[in-house]
Amino acid sequence: MPTEPPKPAVRRTRLTPEREAELYEAVLALLREVGYDALTMDAVAARTHASKATLYRQWRGKPELVAGALRHNKPMSLADIDTGTVRGDLQAMVCDADKDRMEKDAALMRGLQRAIHDHPDLKRALRELLVEPEIAALEAMLRRAVDRGEVAPDNPALDYVAHMVLGAFMARPLVEDRPADGAYLTRYIDAVILPALGA
Repeated sequence: MPTEPPKPAVRRTRLTPEREAELYEAVLALLREVGYDALTMDAVAARTHASKATLYRQWRGKPELVAGALRHNKPMSLADIDTGTVRGDLQAMVCDADKDRMEKDAALMRGLQRAIHDHPDLKRALRELLVEPEIAALEAMLRRAVDRGEVAPDNPALDYVAHMVLGAFMARPLVEDRPADGAYLTRYIDAVILPALGA
């Protein structure tokens, strides 16, 4: 019985950074327009004049594409911040935040909260591509502060800095009906996070 020749491996073509950015912008626009559940790979393909095959070659599916778009949309990575002081590092996270962009991003994340709850694959993709790398970078930032002697190594608040930062973003719209803009976050860091760290 003749054997079939081996099938060639699927080659992942590399998109240019400009094309990748265009695809991500389309994904975010569709998310804002229709939400996660109604967003489809067909709609992304139509909006960007791409083939679905191209999308699936680059991303395993919709969760990874959405997580990639959200990561690309971040104004900066925490891994790129190293000012030499813990206050400088924490302030650099928020000092250049654009108010309009932050409002749009906050609205986008509020819209995704139900989808994250309903779709474990989206939650997993967001953790892998967005949350875990940023937490690792924040932990590295805090380790540098400990190494410099700015924060005591046994300070229990070290385990809760990510929670405090996220809490600031989530709480202000609920408590004050106002977005957590850069000025508010700067004050919050000085009034809450740094005292908790003893810095």
